[in-house]
Amino acid sequence: MDFFDQQNHWNNIYQTKELKGVSWYQSTPETSLSFFEKLKVPLTAKIIDIGGGDSFLVDHLLDLGYTDISVLDISEAALNRAKQRLGKRSENVKWIVANAASFKPEEKYDFWHDRAAFHFLTEVDQISNYVDIAGKNINSDGILVIGTFSEQGPKKCSGINIKQYTENSMKETFNPFFEKIDCLTIDHKTPFDTIQNFTFCSFKHSAP
Repeated sequence: MDFFDQQNHWNNIYQTKELKGVSWYQSTPETSLSFFEKLKVPLTAKIIDIGGGDSFLVDHLLDLGYTDISVLDISEAALNRAKQRLGKRSENVKWIVANAASFKPEEKYDFWHDRAAFHFLTEVDQISNYVDIAGKNINSDGILVIGTFSEQGPKKCSGINIKQYTENSMKETFNPFFEKIDCLTIDHKTPFDTIQNFTFCSFKHSAP
């Protein structure tokens, strides 16, 4: 599935489904927020949420006082929903419509967060491109947090195949640029009362 097919697919989902009609919905993204707390991310950090869509993470980060937030998604419809929800506060966020595997950042980031976008990259070149983009556009003392379906999680999401990760496979994938800080597996309860198991890992930038 190429870039434009994916874009149309995700735009259609966000244009036709209700906020709570998607499996990834979370009113409070507790696991993601816990990394900001554990890693003591300063309020002035340059943050990007990859595949953020209409996630509520940005709302909570604004509430906490973070001042430099970017949200990237392949779906403009998803970002428009988030902007509409935030109202005037959306002006304090940088919104980026792009494919995570071909994104060309215009700045470097201190904290790169990705919950459930990376696992949609299943081709070797897509994965290597993503790792290279993150490695070259996260500051030397920056942090990377990735959440994907684990080997106990689903093999598809929204009709698209995904790539499952363990702690070891995640570490190996990002090894060229990053050193693992911590990994955990968590269960996400969907709005449909099903359980999805995730692998979350945090890394620090290790390359010069």
